[in-house]
Amino acid sequence: MKYVSTRGKAPELGFEDALLTGLARDGGLYVPAKWPRFSQGDFDALAGATYEETAFVVMKPFIGDAIADGDLKAMIEAAYASFGHKAVAPLSQTGPNTWLLELYHGPTLAFKDVAMQILARLFDHALAKRGERITIVGATSGDTGSAAIEAFKGRETSDIFILHPKGRVSDVQRRQMTTVLDANVHNIAIEGSFDDCQALVKALFNDHGFRDEIRLAGVNSINWGRVMAQIVYYVTAALSLGAPQRKVAFSVPTGNFGDIFAGYVARQMGLPIHQLIIATNQNDILARTLETGRYETGKVVPSMSPSMDIQVSSNFERLLFDLYERDGEAVSARMNSLAQSGGFELGDEAFKKARALFAAARASEEETAETIARLFKETGRLIDPHTAVGIKAAEECGADKTVPMVTLSTAHPAKFPAPVEKVTGEHAALPARMADLFEREERLDTLPNDVKAVADFIRARARTGNT
Repeated sequence: MKYVSTRGKAPELGFEDALLTGLARDGGLYVPAKWPRFSQGDFDALAGATYEETAFVVMKPFIGDAIADGDLKAMIEAAYASFGHKAVAPLSQTGPNTWLLELYHGPTLAFKDVAMQILARLFDHALAKRGERITIVGATSGDTGSAAIEAFKGRETSDIFILHPKGRVSDVQRRQMTTVLDANVHNIAIEGSFDDCQALVKALFNDHGFRDEIRLAGVNSINWGRVMAQIVYYVTAALSLGAPQRKVAFSVPTGNFGDIFAGYVARQMGLPIHQLIIATNQNDILARTLETGRYETGKVVPSMSPSMDIQVSSNFERLLFDLYERDGEAVSARMNSLAQSGGFELGDEAFKKARALFAAARASEEETAETIARLFKETGRLIDPHTAVGIKAAEECGADKTVPMVTLSTAHPAKFPAPVEKVTGEHAALPARMADLFEREERLDTLPNDVKAVADFIRARARTGNT
């Protein structure tokens, strides 16, 4: 499998190079040169397979012969051995034909673990083979950072620097990052929003001198390896509910568009997905785009679902690449317009395609709280605010009640105890393995929203060169 940039001017790369490169040299994102296709028979053959067995079959076409089958299988087994449920991503029923896909059984209680645990092992494998070390820099609105730190802590092949918006992640999310004291882990609180953090990371990647000097690599969802790993749970969920003979719908709480883009890829591969619903909170750039045909940033408004407090959805660029028939110049023109004026028009044809592929809905703070309270009253189940946004969107957009509707439950309610307890009266307790989280020592540094300050901080602490 070869990988190409969404902006059309970076070199074509193999899997491991695309994995380690992250952001393409032309500022674009890497995607497979073509989407692999599975037949009904291919999906039928996965009946009764474990999550790990399905992961190997789904990821193998994207990796090709870059990694030996035995090595890949061992990495997959190791990645999911730490999960708290044998099914890794189990389904649970909430209504007559509605389901939650529980993606929070990993070590940091969020869906990011599903991809990050395998990504760290893929990085290690490639770097050890090459005798190299890298510096990972990422931005987080809450969950990516803790999942990345948990996956990469203590690894000799990498240093990891995670930027988060100061005061705009939950206390649990922050402490899951800042209480990891391994020498290769560095937490940076940025005085600004998540979009500011993400912009700083992109600026560092686009400074090619700095990028080469410290061997920069990314683990945000700009990295194709993240998206690839997330395709798997769409397949396992759909198969559990009767696919490929039966269509399934998914509602996906999303901010950066990576999780729902994985669903789009699953459908491109042949999975019979009836509907993909983009669920957003009050930071609703994606819902507005599907309504108006114009992608236009606004001001980030903090919410009880902070992982979605985003106005620049990086992975939307990957969808644009397909909407414009893989025309890198067309994508570049829109991205330049976004940088210069804060928005761009999709154009009639691309807008029509996007509306055919996705539905979208937003949930206000009041609607999110009401959904948490109502589900608890109806089922006795606690859900986090992001999951509530997904459920609200599913209820609003579900087109066919005979089709199973799966909402991606992206985080454990204990990661957001205050809003959950406020509306239910119930405290969502952390699992026993995290019971002492608020007693652990914290370590972090606060920096201004300034690319030079961040670059200098990283340069002073990164171990670079050959191992």
